[in-house]
Amino acid sequence: METLKQDVGAALLHKGRYVARLAAGAADLRATQALRYRCFVARGGAGDGVDSDIFDAACQHVMIEDHGGALACCFRILPLTSGAEIHTSYAAQFYDLSRLNAFDAPMVEVGRFCISPDAADSDVLRVAWGALARIVDARGVKMLFGCSSFVGVDPTPAREAFAVLRDRHTAPAQWRPRVKSPEFVGFESCGQVGDRLAALRAMPSLLRSYLAMGGWVSDHAVIDRTMNTMHVFTGLEIDAVPPARAAALRALAR
Repeated sequence: METLKQDVGAALLHKGRYVARLAAGAADLRATQALRYRCFVARGGAGDGVDSDIFDAACQHVMIEDHGGALACCFRILPLTSGAEIHTSYAAQFYDLSRLNAFDAPMVEVGRFCISPDAADSDVLRVAWGALARIVDARGVKMLFGCSSFVGVDPTPAREAFAVLRDRHTAPAQWRPRVKSPEFVGFESCGQVGDRLAALRAMPSLLRSYLAMGGWVSDHAVIDRTMNTMHVFTGLEIDAVPPARAAALRALAR
């Protein structure tokens, strides 16, 4: 198994004009929190320019910068030794994840994933997946999970997307999250799919990537008014990734 360099600030991946690295110190963390604020909170018109919470201290923070040092993307990871620790995750605030307690292998929660509005470049997402692939291989991770965020708290524009998730991508029963949050949208009430391509376009790009690799989702979305989002629990079992996709990801990680 490859050993992932754990030094803060260490480069995980160089690809094209971008470098993915682990955050080093308070200034790096604040930069990620500022980008998160810009992407998640500022659209709601509140806050002080920084998005932070109690989970930041427990996580490692991945930064993707261009060669000029501009922050193009960031996300945080919370490594868990197995599903027995899943109650400590961010997602566990919103979902009953007790079925995943039986997942007996390393997991990583991926959270607060955001791409700068100034970085309109598909390579950013590819570099992010390359960095995640390195983390997965280095740590023997068998599941990635997290919350995929839809903008806004009105479910109407997302109903067809939710219906596609219900019809094609619901989690297997043995892992499926149960309802915990008092405010949620059940996918069973979202009607039929009229335009599947439009529904797919309405999904966050990270979620589409998870689904393309065999990922699955909860059967409901949680309404989070603090973040002005509706989020959907998303899981990806590494052993279920199609071999061609896995090879492509490992190629990105080189």
